[in-house]
Amino acid sequence: MKRSLSFLVLTVAVLCLAISPAFAQRGGGGGGNRSTTMPRDPMSGTKQDRTQKQQRQRDPTVADQLAARPSLAAKLQAELPPNTNLQSAARGFDDLGRFVSAVHVAHNLGIPFRDLKAKTTGRSAISLGKAVQQLKPGMDAKAEIKKAEKQAKQDIKDSKKG
Repeated sequence: MKRSLSFLVLTVAVLCLAISPAFAQRGGGGGGNRSTTMPRDPMSGTKQDRTQKQQRQRDPTVADQLAARPSLAAKLQAELPPNTNLQSAARGFDDLGRFVSAVHVAHNLGIPFRDLKAKTTGRSAISLGKAVQQLKPGMDAKAEIKKAEKQAKQDIKDSKKG
């Protein structure tokens, strides 16, 4: 009897130790609606959340980058339709290289920039290559994109020099 009781106690202890890590991984108790448990202070959150927010606030926009590179801005302005506001044209692009490539593609192929921008920015954005295929069927989109990206790289490089 004493042996059976010892065996039972030992078995229960081993089981408790075996399943306790599983309960520890379940998350912070209670479930429920997270929005009611999250703090409302904009500075709260994890250190990673704050770091990401600060990084986004520091990253210059495409428009900021163009303002800092007047020679690049002038070159792109010449490739866009007359009276196009360069800052407005850049809005929606999250990367300077993508914007410059899009301007070059539109100019090289005679595609209206506003149509190309509409397809490559926003919620239903598609790739530059797919946009070229749709707007200019029959073109070798890959070759045109490669050409425009090469032009963009060179333009951006040249704008850093002076």
